[in-house]
Amino acid sequence: MMKVRLFGIAVALAFAATFSVLARQAGVAAAPDVHPISGRRFAQVMSAAGADWLSRPERVEEEEPDRALDVLKIPKGAVVADVGAGSGYMTVKMSKRVGPTGKVYANDIQPEMLRLLGLRLKADKITNVTLVQGEVDNPRLPAATLDLELLVDVYHEFSAPQTMLKQLRDALKPAGRLVLLEYRKEDPSIPIRPEHKMSMAEARLEVEAEGYTLSQVNESLPRQHILVFTKRGL
Repeated sequence: MMKVRLFGIAVALAFAATFSVLARQAGVAAAPDVHPISGRRFAQVMSAAGADWLSRPERVEEEEPDRALDVLKIPKGAVVADVGAGSGYMTVKMSKRVGPTGKVYANDIQPEMLRLLGLRLKADKITNVTLVQGEVDNPRLPAATLDLELLVDVYHEFSAPQTMLKQLRDALKPAGRLVLLEYRKEDPSIPIRPEHKMSMAEARLEVEAEGYTLSQVNESLPRQHILVFTKRGL
């Protein structure tokens, strides 16, 4: 129990340090902000100091990531993006799903996360992944290119969610999908801080306001919503 508490403290400190750095880079105050439509408080960003947590063995049981990808039915040859890829836990899984004729854009705002991901790709000899250094208000993904954009426990950390959603919308093909996996705020028993959870109502309110339609909801995962949005004509 003491090890768990100490690890939790270390991750919290990593969150705080990264948020402060990113806020200074963006020229904004380090104080947390809230979404102008829902009033939801933005969460702090996990830094590369917490990268080991992203690949923890318990994640298989706690989140069942392969089941999530099964639900999404990503076809061979698809062009997809892992937005907020971190050290590449989901990137590697997606690269296998799309196969050698497909492509994965692995996006993150932290150079150190991308460095760790690059090392992982090299070690595993994965060649269908392109690393993308994003910004807090721009994912820097190619326009009208993507069949699917996957955001796993990432959207709630966006400090400029409205701008990011517009940019992500532009990067989707007409029939492309934006997918959020978010810890259920509706379930207080899930051991994640409240600001790192989202309710389905919050996600729908915020995302649909930026030109999307919630087209699929899947609650088969132990702790997370699977929320699939499609582009709506404006």
